[in-house]
This record gives sequence, C-alpha cells and structure tokens, in this order.
Amino acid sequence: PTYALSDAMCALEGADGCFLYPSGLAAITGAILSFAGSGDHILMADGVYEPTRNLAHKILKRMGIETTFYDPMIGAGIDELIQENTKIIFVEAPCSVTMEIQDIPAIAKAAHGRDVLVMMDNTWATPLHFKAFDHGVDVSIHAGTKYIVGHSDAMLGTVSTRAEHFEQLCNMSYQMGYCLSPDDAYLALRGLRTLKIRLKQHEANGLKIAKWLEGRSEVDHVRHPAFESCPGHEYWKRDFTGANGLFSFVLKQGHEAATTAMMEGMKHFKMGFSWGGYESLILSYHGIDRYRTATGWAAKGPLVRLHVGLEDPDDLIADLENAFGRFNQKIQNESVLSGQQETE
Repeated sequence: PTYALSDAMCALEGADGCFLYPSGLAAITGAILSFAGSGDHILMADGVYEPTRNLAHKILKRMGIETTFYDPMIGAGIDELIQENTKIIFVEAPCSVTMEIQDIPAIAKAAHGRDVLVMMDNTWATPLHFKAFDHGVDVSIHAGTKYIVGHSDAMLGTVSTRAEHFEQLCNMSYQMGYCLSPDDAYLALRGLRTLKIRLKQHEANGLKIAKWLEGRSEVDHVRHPAFESCPGHEYWKRDFTGANGLFSFVLKQGHEAATTAMMEGMKHFKMGFSWGGYESLILSYHGIDRYRTATGWAAKGPLVRLHVGLEDPDDLIADLENAFGRFNQKIQNESVLSGQQETE
C-alpha cells in the first residue's frame, strides 16, 4: 500500500516521485532538511502553520539555518529579500489561521531567476484544487492527516517533486529514518477514493456558513479565500479550482472569557486543531501578533477559525447561533459588572 499511495499522489500532483512520512510536520522537516544545511538561508511566509514557524526558530536556527519571515502578500517583491545563500522560499496558501492567498507564480518566477527552490505546504487545497507544479512549485508538501485521510484516524505526510529533486529528497529522508506504516497508507488510499466528493460537501457547507457569518453583527469580516474580504482572493480565483471547509472570521470585539463562553457548550463543533475530517472544529485566537514577525495585524477583535465538517449545515448554524448568544451574554455581563465597579 505504501508504493500504491506514492503512485497515486504522483498521479494526482503530476509529480515524478513522492516520499511518505509519518505526519505532516515530519514531511515539512524532511523536505527542508533535504535541501538546506548549515550556513543556508530560507524565506518563509509569515502566516505559516505555527509548528513550521517553531521548527525554524527552535531547530533550524540551532543547525545554522537562518530563516527570514516575509509578508505573504509580497508577490514578485520577494526578489528583494533573496540573499546569496537563500536555498528555499517556503509558501503556504492559504496561510494557516489568517488565510492569505499568496501569488505563487510571481514568487516562483523570482525564485527561479535566482536559482532558489519553491517549497509549498499545499494541505488546504489538496492536489484536486491546486496543481502546485503547474504554478512553479518545486516541492509540494501535504499533511495527509487532513483531507487526504479524511476520517481523523491516521497520520500522514507526503512530499512530491519532479525527477531532478527526488533523489536528494530520498537520500536525506531515508537517512533520517522517515517511513510510513502500511496500515496508515491503506487508510490514506481509502480516503483518496472519496476525496473529491468530500471536498465538494465541505466546500458547500463552508460557503453556506461563511455567508451566514457575513450577516452577523458581531463579525468584522470573513477570511474565506472565495470571499473578496480575504487577502489574495484574486489569486485564489486565478489559480485554484475550489475551496473546502476551513476558514476564519474576525470579531469586532471580545475578550478571552467571551470567546471561551462562545466555544464551551457547542453541540456539534468540537475544539481541536487537526481539521480535515468529517467533524466540525472551532478555535479562537487572541493576539495574532505572536504568530507574526514580518507583518502587523490591524484587526482589534479576536479571530475564530472554523473547520466545517460533513454535518447538516443548518445544525451547525444553529450551534453557532447559540454560541453567539453565550458570547454576547458574557460581554454584557462583564460590561454591567464593570459599570457597577466604576459606580462604587
């Protein structure tokens, strides 16, 4: 099943080789260490998956690999950040949590003009909604734990390349001891058989809920790549063929106690990070600035990320309606308490 899964991923991505890893983060680590070493420099999008950022800060730095984080919306301007020792430009579209869509063809053109590899975390789109190699990417990474497996019952990472890069990827990955169990490969192959129809339902459910959220008075704006309010929406329209159930929205106001009240008591949405399965998930983020070093964050209210699963969307909307009720009640109670304390 491991060879069958590698072959299937190559067919979906248009790649010449695919190496399998025991998790998405292992795939990211294996890919970076295959093409960068001590004394090298990496450019990494400021909105990447937080464990990828931690890898750069805690491990790559210790190994003598320097990382510079860049504005995800930089496009062709990234050429100005490329150094003589830059080996990799790491892109992620959309960015984890904040959902910016990058101009990947423009970044790839600048990178290839300076002999730099473009490495992409393509987990959100999957090979069905974004053809990485057709848009200039050299190394395509997927946390197959998410939509590829699709049932939240196995962990998997994949890295696909064209022929000229695959031997180097394999040499390092074999030496590092990366491997995937045949049972997990089997579960991923099972997931691939229903990937297209699952993504279609995730997308439909997600769009319905995102449109409903746009009409809520508590919501400042929705960050869904299919919406004009999402940074880089025009690149999504140009380069991607679909969406799914993962997106974020920003609240106009709200302290941590209010968002905690909002999420506690959910009937259908569960609190959790590892999206891509059949179930709906919710998380709130306060202080987005701690996830960014190259770009600021203008929104004043907290950000909420949803993964809309395969449940009935009307049930999910009812769940969110009740959650907003708890959110508003908590803010009102805090306001009354604050007023009483000022009076005293």
